[in-house]
Amino acid sequence: MIVQQIFTSGIAHSSYLLGGNNTCAVIDPGRDIDVYMDAAAQMGWKITHVLETHLHADFISGHMEIQNKTGASIVFPRSANCKFDAMEVSEGDSFEIEDMIIEVLETPGHTPEHVSYVVTDSSRGEVPVCVFCGDTLFVGDIGRPDLFPGKAEELASKLYDTLHGKLLDLPDFCEVYPAHGAGSLCGRSMAAKRSTTIGYERLYNYALNIGDRKSFIRSLTEDMPATPAHFNRCSDVNRAGPELVEDLPPLKAIPSEEFLELLDDPDNIVLDIRCYEAFGGRHIPGAYSIDLNSNFATFSGWLLPPDKNILLIVDSPERATEAAIWLHRVGLDRIVGFLDGGMHSWSMAGLPTEHLCQVSSLELDNMVRDDEDFVLVDVRAVSEFSGGHIQHAINIPVHELRDSYKELDPDAKTVVICGSGQRSSMGASILQQKGFSDVHNVSGGMTGYNVAGFGPDCPLCALPWLSSGKEKKDG
Repeated sequence: MIVQQIFTSGIAHSSYLLGGNNTCAVIDPGRDIDVYMDAAAQMGWKITHVLETHLHADFISGHMEIQNKTGASIVFPRSANCKFDAMEVSEGDSFEIEDMIIEVLETPGHTPEHVSYVVTDSSRGEVPVCVFCGDTLFVGDIGRPDLFPGKAEELASKLYDTLHGKLLDLPDFCEVYPAHGAGSLCGRSMAAKRSTTIGYERLYNYALNIGDRKSFIRSLTEDMPATPAHFNRCSDVNRAGPELVEDLPPLKAIPSEEFLELLDDPDNIVLDIRCYEAFGGRHIPGAYSIDLNSNFATFSGWLLPPDKNILLIVDSPERATEAAIWLHRVGLDRIVGFLDGGMHSWSMAGLPTEHLCQVSSLELDNMVRDDEDFVLVDVRAVSEFSGGHIQHAINIPVHELRDSYKELDPDAKTVVICGSGQRSSMGASILQQKGFSDVHNVSGGMTGYNVAGFGPDCPLCALPWLSSGKEKKDG
């Protein structure tokens, strides 16, 4: 028995190949399946099964893609009510792949239909060797139960039973293979390590050491991070069966004149994936700024309207292809193409552009010191803002700006800040779309502002024998 993990860093997604001598199963696959096909071919395996633990909320699954390529059986929780042919399983079901016995545990909590797959290698023993637990148990964390409005407490209670009545009954040496790692929003505080054991989590996982049900439920239903908008959409797409990527229209290189004509159609939006500095220098009016080097998939799924066609602004055709892969992963399939020749060809054609002024840490500090008349909008998460911010800043997380921009004055000088400059560029682009006429982005964000010595005091650095003596702003 061999377990091979595939980790997709941008969405912190772990999927797996579980193989024997000649055949294998793929567990919780992503949509771009070449990595599984190549890994199986390298090992000499035929893919016979695709095992899904639940209806994934944060990405589009590759179960239909793999079945189309290999004829593999798709194994899905019966309670998921999938709209395609699948081998539906529930509590107590089992099946075999060579010497591996795979038993099904119903493990609701993160989602209502969730199952886990417990594997016994019968060639070596009669007890479980590993469990593929999806988004139920992570390294150092557990799955969030608040993805379904009005059901958070009910699901948190079920998750308590799942953990204490099922998963913790497995042997301490049983290996745990979760579907996500650090960086995913399917939990709150996952560790960076990508696998663990039941015994280690029993000792050191904070959630497993909350003694009573009420405290457990309270800990999972208060102060949770915001849920990205695409989570519900992805679940529905995975239930229906995603469209095959090979059936989607190919990307087109669109000349500037044709691109300009497409902008007249309200069903089209422009997505500029260049770095925020390039976007600031010049961009097409009304474009979204989402840097491909940022948490691109999550923020694209969160900020972009899913019912619009996407026109890309890129530095090269290769970057357009890369962006399309990430967009497909979060269910944004309506990608028309990219501007041929990029912003250089657009400018050479004499077509209109906008600018987004980039403000340095020093410039911002001078503005603060001089009591200049401007509005400072901090688009970081509430938890980041609470950890330290510039005095008088207004906290509106970037995804909320789509509606909360109405609370701001479009004629006021507006400076947008985040942790680095990437999210603030996203937010600034939204404000420009909404008619804000004097928008600025803080290059380097709070990171640069703090490193320059202008940010909130660090309690340790403020000690008299460690202080540099440099004056700092209140947090």
